[in-house]
Amino acid sequence: MTWLATWYHDSPFSTATPADWIDIFLLAWLIYRGLLLIRGTRAMQSLLGLAIIGIIYMVSDYLGLATLHWILDNLFVYVILVLIILFQEDIRRALARAGGTLFSQGSSVSSDANLLQEVIKAVFALSKRKVGAIIALERTANLEAYVSGAHEIHANVSSALLQSIFHPSSPIHDGAVVISRQTILAAGVFLPISLSKEISRRYGTRHRAAIGLTEATDAICLVVSEERGTVAMVLGGVIIPVADRDDLRARLMEGLEHGVLPEPKAGAAK
Repeated sequence: MTWLATWYHDSPFSTATPADWIDIFLLAWLIYRGLLLIRGTRAMQSLLGLAIIGIIYMVSDYLGLATLHWILDNLFVYVILVLIILFQEDIRRALARAGGTLFSQGSSVSSDANLLQEVIKAVFALSKRKVGAIIALERTANLEAYVSGAHEIHANVSSALLQSIFHPSSPIHDGAVVISRQTILAAGVFLPISLSKEISRRYGTRHRAAIGLTEATDAICLVVSEERGTVAMVLGGVIIPVADRDDLRARLMEGLEHGVLPEPKAGAAK
C-alpha cells in the first residue's frame, strides 16, 4: 500500500477540495446523460469518429509528428462545424427531449414474450390479408421526436389493436406504429424516407421508411408488404425477409437483445 499512498500524495487528487470533487462528479454525470441522449443514433457514431481523431491528434503531438499535428490542428474546428451542420436535426431533437429524459432511466422494448407474441400475431394476420403495415420497435435511441404531430395512443400492445389501426377503413392506417416502453406510443407516424439509390425498386415507401428510420437510429422495424403479403424485418438499414412466425420470433429476440440480424432461413419469402 506504500506505493499507492506515494502515488496519491504526488497526484493532483491530494490537493482536491470537496468543491473540486463535486465539479468532477457533475461534469461526468452531464457527459454520461448526454451520451445516453444520442445513444443508438448516427450522432453517436460520429462522436466516436471524432474521439478517434482526437486521440490521433494527441499521439501526433506526443510523437512530434509536426505535419500531421498541424493539419489536424487547423482542421479540427472545421470538422466540428461540419458535424454540427450535418447532425443539426439530431442535436435539435436531443436538446428538445433533454428536459424530459434528464432523470429517466431510458426506454426500450424488451424481448418480453407476451409483447412479441402479440406483435407477431398481428403482423402475420395482416400479411394473410395483404394489409400493408409498418411497426417500429424502440431500442436504446428515443423515438419520441418522430411521433410529433402523429396520433398518440399510449395503449397496451395487443394484436387486435394493431390490426384495427392498420385496417384500410381506419383513419390512422397510413404511417407507422411506434412501440415504446412496452406500449403503443403512437400511430400514423411518418418516418424519414431513405433516399439511397442502392434500394431495390421492388421495395415501396414502407420499406424505404423502415430503412430511413433504422439508418438514423437503432430501432427495429417490421414491414408487411401490401402487394406481396410478405413480412420483413429491418435493422441497421438492412432488410431481411421473414419465413414464418418462429423465424420472426427468433429475429426479434436476437435483434432486441443484441442488435444483430440472424441469417435468413432457407426458403424465406422474397
